[in-house]
Amino acid sequence: MSASIRAGSLVLYKIHPTRVSAVGEKIEIELAGGKSRKVRPKDISLLHPGPLHSLAALDAPEANVEEAWELLQGEQPAFEELAELVFGEFTPASAWATWELLQGGLYFTGAPGAVKVNSPEQVAALRAERERKQREAEEWEGFLARVEQAALEEEDRKRLAEVERVALGDAAKSRILDHFKVEATPEAAHRFLLRCGYWAAEYNPWPRRAGAVLESPEIGVPALPEEDRLDLTHLEAWAIDDVGNQDPDDAISLDGDYLWVHVADVAALVRPDGHLDQAARERASNLYLPECTVTMLPPALTEQLGLGLQPVSPALSIGVRLVDGEPRDIRVERTWVKVSRTSYEAANERLNEPLFARLAELTAAYRARRLARNAARIDLPEAAVRVIDGEVVIRPLPKMPARDLVTDAMLMAGEAVARFAEANDLPIPYAMQPEPEPEEIRQPQTLAEMYAYRRLFKPSNTVLHPEPHFGLGLERYARATSPLRRYADLLVHQQLRAFVSGGDPMSRETLAERIAGIDVAGGRIRRAERQSNLHWKLIYLQRHPGWEGEGVVAALEERKAVLIIPELAMEIRMRLHDRFALDQTVRLRLRDLDLATQDVWFRVV
Repeated sequence: MSASIRAGSLVLYKIHPTRVSAVGEKIEIELAGGKSRKVRPKDISLLHPGPLHSLAALDAPEANVEEAWELLQGEQPAFEELAELVFGEFTPASAWATWELLQGGLYFTGAPGAVKVNSPEQVAALRAERERKQREAEEWEGFLARVEQAALEEEDRKRLAEVERVALGDAAKSRILDHFKVEATPEAAHRFLLRCGYWAAEYNPWPRRAGAVLESPEIGVPALPEEDRLDLTHLEAWAIDDVGNQDPDDAISLDGDYLWVHVADVAALVRPDGHLDQAARERASNLYLPECTVTMLPPALTEQLGLGLQPVSPALSIGVRLVDGEPRDIRVERTWVKVSRTSYEAANERLNEPLFARLAELTAAYRARRLARNAARIDLPEAAVRVIDGEVVIRPLPKMPARDLVTDAMLMAGEAVARFAEANDLPIPYAMQPEPEPEEIRQPQTLAEMYAYRRLFKPSNTVLHPEPHFGLGLERYARATSPLRRYADLLVHQQLRAFVSGGDPMSRETLAERIAGIDVAGGRIRRAERQSNLHWKLIYLQRHPGWEGEGVVAALEERKAVLIIPELAMEIRMRLHDRFALDQTVRLRLRDLDLATQDVWFRVV
């Protein structure tokens, strides 16, 4: 080949046309733009011997491609022959045009030394493929334009699902995010989806990001088995809950000096390892979101077993007699009860009535015993967040004696169950909390003291042997009053029920396996609920851009101050001001917020 190459030849160098300007030990070529380079003969391919005076002369001549292609069917023409048939002559310009024709690959393919003619079937397939790619390219460009303009069409949502996967933490990359030079992080993807209109600001992605199950189980509910039950329907029993509660699973009644805590007998229908049990175990607890509730058990089961939802309800009742605030004469019975439902506010108005007054007296004595053992009484602001007909309603939960009454009655039942199980060597999940590191332990009084005290606490754990629960001030305790809502409570009931019915309770090993699974699922639920509540609080603030309210300084850190906004039950951090002091109340005004990171900024008015 080197012998055929001379000055003025058209040669191919790295798929680019070049003109040979001199031939020696190496060949000097002229590149587009006037630059030159010396190359080895094997680095170039001859397209035309020349003479070519300038690369600017390589304008493509008129072509008759399809006619040449039809004439050459079944042939394998030489490069020069192809150029002459297509362009009518073999010149440097037609040689370069022929090379480009080969690279186009529709009618002819190959290289100067090996030209191939495509069959009609190949051309038809190639043309269809190119048309498809052209359509896809046009659709892609149209999609990108609509994303840029936040004018999405329904078909665009399928494409944007890949960005949603990044926003939910299920994927680490996205072609769309790459195109718009957006970092492939959940936060950045979240902002992107808000900006282009794929997600409305109100859309709550946090439960999905936490990995929570978002559907209540749809499983048939069996009929209640026929069995002996203690009839307590003659007792006045009250289920006291927040307004709007849909799953009443505990109630209180008095029988002389005997206090009963009745709990929905969920274990009567949810047997270990059955379909209902497996569904509840997967979910670990009800998921309470401001916009909806996802139940761990079918709603039909709650309708059948919820206390006060039927004229008479089956219950597993825990009875105690209090002696100096300590549960004695503990009984666990399968019962029938007739329950009335009321709210905390309504019960609070009735505390001067004999029944409620006596309940308050008993639970106050029980509370005094716990507080004497350094039980923590931390009353930081709380609020119920609900979405009602699209409106975000934030209702601070007032502290009231009726709420304390119910809380201590349920703790009393939990302690009684723990004592009952321990006395009968019955394996159950106990709740324990280690004591904080050695510090002065005292009852906090102010909000800042309560906040600091809470930060000392270690997490509570689920164990299979009774251990003290520091925060509750109890030597032993089991969560046992919410089997409709929490799987850990349901496990306790399954064990209690097996014992009082003469059945076979689960072994400690089986319980350990159950606990390990629900601890993980429970963490997902708590994270989903916490982030969802904050999400809707931020939506509320976004809808009230001029919001002002009071914040209380709860802690002073190195560069930041922690403030709690009681009206919203929201904890925020602000840049430290010299005038901040613990428990000081300051007036705040909303400055900005970021739904994707759940950050919110205020300024002091």
